[in-house]
This record gives sequence, structure tokens and C-alpha cells, in this order.
Amino acid sequence: MSHVTYRIVEHDGGWAYKVGDTFSETFASHDAARAAAVMASREQKVADQTAWIEFETTDGEWVTERADGHDRPDTDVEG
Repeated sequence: MSHVTYRIVEHDGGWAYKVGDTFSETFASHDAARAAAVMASREQKVADQTAWIEFETTDGEWVTERADGHDRPDTDVEG
């Protein structure tokens, strides 16, 4: 099982949560960013249907793969 950490960081004149190199929208307060990160991390744990997904890699290549809707990551929020 994979693990995803949501980190609360200062961003663009406010606060955001960050997963890997990706930032959320900017929030006015640390508490608001943390609440949004907690909600997003909880939603990511909810099982869904198996589906085909498509995404772009950092090289700019598009990949299509089967995503098992029951293989959900373990998540936490830091900061």
C-alpha cells in the first residue's frame, strides 16, 4: 500500500497543502489549509470503482492504466 503525506506550507501569500510537488489552492489561514488537507486525505481513502485513468508524467508522456478502486493509499497530514 502506498502512503501520501499532505504538508501544510506557506504559499502564494497564504497557506496551502502540498502533495509531492503539487500545491492546492491558497487559503487565508493555516487552519483553513489544514482543514482542507484533512478533508482531501479522508476522501482519498474512500474506495471507488475500478476504472481506467490517464495522466501525464513529468516527461510529458501520457499514460493510461487501470486503477483498482479498492487499493487506496494510507494518508496523513503534517503541519
